[in-house]
Amino acid sequence: MKTYQHIFFDLDHTLWDFETNADETLRHLFAEHNIGRHGVSVEKFIKEYSDINHGLWRLYQGGKINQQQLRATRFPRTFLQMGLREEDSPAGISEQFTDILPQKKAVFPYTYEVLDYLRDKGYRLHLITNGFRDIQYIKLDASRLTEYFEEIVTSECCGHLKPDTRIFEHALERAGANAPESLMIGDNLECDVLGAYNAGLDQVYFNPAKRRHFNQITYEISCLSELKEIL
Repeated sequence: MKTYQHIFFDLDHTLWDFETNADETLRHLFAEHNIGRHGVSVEKFIKEYSDINHGLWRLYQGGKINQQQLRATRFPRTFLQMGLREEDSPAGISEQFTDILPQKKAVFPYTYEVLDYLRDKGYRLHLITNGFRDIQYIKLDASRLTEYFEEIVTSECCGHLKPDTRIFEHALERAGANAPESLMIGDNLECDVLGAYNAGLDQVYFNPAKRRHFNQITYEISCLSELKEIL
């Protein structure tokens, strides 16, 4: 089996459980602003927000919109999608979401056990994330993940978003690593897997939902505990 020295993780949807944490935050905001008075359920609110947010993130990762546009439009568009008006979106709700969400602490099963295992085995651990720098550092601190990583590389710090190979090259340089001795672990086939492949890194596709695909991947897991069988 190939020997690796540097392990690069994605954060959201890979270690930090974005869906669980976002669900809790959206339920809080739904209740606080009494959004149910418009005749919509909290489940519909969460679903429509999730769909809108995912679409906007794809535009952001494709360079079609900037961070400010993403944050400013996701809630008004959610209300439009629910058949309401943009102005029904409560003032300041986007800022509240941005303040509350990163304080949440849910991580995927076995996150701490696997990170402890890898650190004890002598692997050097790093992060590569497209998330906004200010938000990601709060998430890492709140969920007690910061201490595990030597280098935390955000798209903002290097000016390129995954899957652009330049963010992987920047991360390798920061870590003092080279591609053949490095492994990228993430949940996104395009950003994490294809991006790492194009930069010369082996990849682990974290696929807890066991989504069907036809991509050629170095390794695939559905639970983080399976990393112990690889590393």
